[in-house]
Amino acid sequence: MATTTERLGIVETKIENINEKVDELKVDVKDLHDCLDRTRDGLNEKLDVMYDASCSQHKALSDEISKIKRDKDKIVWLIGGGIALLGWLSGHSDKILDVIKSFA
Repeated sequence: MATTTERLGIVETKIENINEKVDELKVDVKDLHDCLDRTRDGLNEKLDVMYDASCSQHKALSDEISKIKRDKDKIVWLIGGGIALLGWLSGHSDKILDVIKSFA
């Protein structure tokens, strides 16, 4: 059986080994923390780029939809006016023919 001094020396060696492992773990944790910070910063930059692209795409789509809606409204009013004109002409065709005959 080992003496107390020998056993104490073994314990001291084990404690030194544990301290070295703890120091290595601290360095590893710091490296991991730095890596996570860089990853977060990179993701934030990418998300900002994606947000800007999304905003510009939504603006372009909104402008295009507004233009299509304006064009549709113009066509609807034009067709409605044409139908109203044809209705008026057909309702007053006898008077229009009388006016045309009077000039001829």
